[in-house]
Amino acid sequence: MKVTKAVIPAAGLGTRVLPATKAMPKEMLPIVDKPAIQYIVEEAVASGITDILIITNRGKGLIEDHFDRAPELEAKLTGANKEEMYHSVVDISRLANIYFVRQKETKGLGHAVNCARSFVGNEPFAVLYGDDVIIGEDPACGQLTRAYEEFGQGVLGVKEVSPEAILKYSSLKVDPIRDNLYRCTDMIEKPAPDQILSLFSILGRCVLPPEIFDILDRTKPGAGGEIQLTDAMCELARTTGMVAVDFTGKRYDMGNKLGIMQAQVEIALKHPEIGTQFKQYLKEIAATLR
Repeated sequence: MKVTKAVIPAAGLGTRVLPATKAMPKEMLPIVDKPAIQYIVEEAVASGITDILIITNRGKGLIEDHFDRAPELEAKLTGANKEEMYHSVVDISRLANIYFVRQKETKGLGHAVNCARSFVGNEPFAVLYGDDVIIGEDPACGQLTRAYEEFGQGVLGVKEVSPEAILKYSSLKVDPIRDNLYRCTDMIEKPAPDQILSLFSILGRCVLPPEIFDILDRTKPGAGGEIQLTDAMCELARTTGMVAVDFTGKRYDMGNKLGIMQAQVEIALKHPEIGTQFKQYLKEIAATLR
């Protein structure tokens, strides 16, 4: 079955990057000239997604405004004959059918995804974490949807991380299928050192069958007292099995100060408008470092 729906959980408070996120959603932090969440939406659209639900909460109205039309701004750009700028603004509202729902209480990622039940219905859907921007020639979400369409099972976007980092993420039990595809039969969130199943961890993307909602309904609070999506996916992995895709592309953690700066620098270097000048600037700065 083709995957055409996606959910983007964007209700987190962004405490790791305060005070920047005191009044601005972390998903709206700019990477050169676009907010982080626009990169995520564009990735979904490039993967064949037509309908996107963004899970927000109080204080996230800027996200809705960004994907809406802006008649006054559009009129000003048109009047000034700034056609390229005009289309860059208008095209944002035409990327996909974008909907919003508020997570009334921040009870964890699993609770946020469960807010999408009526939007999803009885269809498979992609989940693109609002903290994670992934840049690559082949959209990461598309790599996962192709695996779902081939195997008909839930799919996890994974990467190998360091032994230190795995303690803060999830650890997966995997067996090779072929190339960058693996069978996942177990997982654990924030494992203790003696609980590590492998250094593969879920990083920012998954495709889930609608059965996940019934599992989430009976999932008890886990790590941090929150309803963890990983706990629900663990039940899915242990019963029906899941597929793990070691996706290509560079992931940037936009809930982390260093991740934000890495995204800014690396994407700026490839930017068609400022890339060449920015590269020269970095060379000059690098020459002064000791």
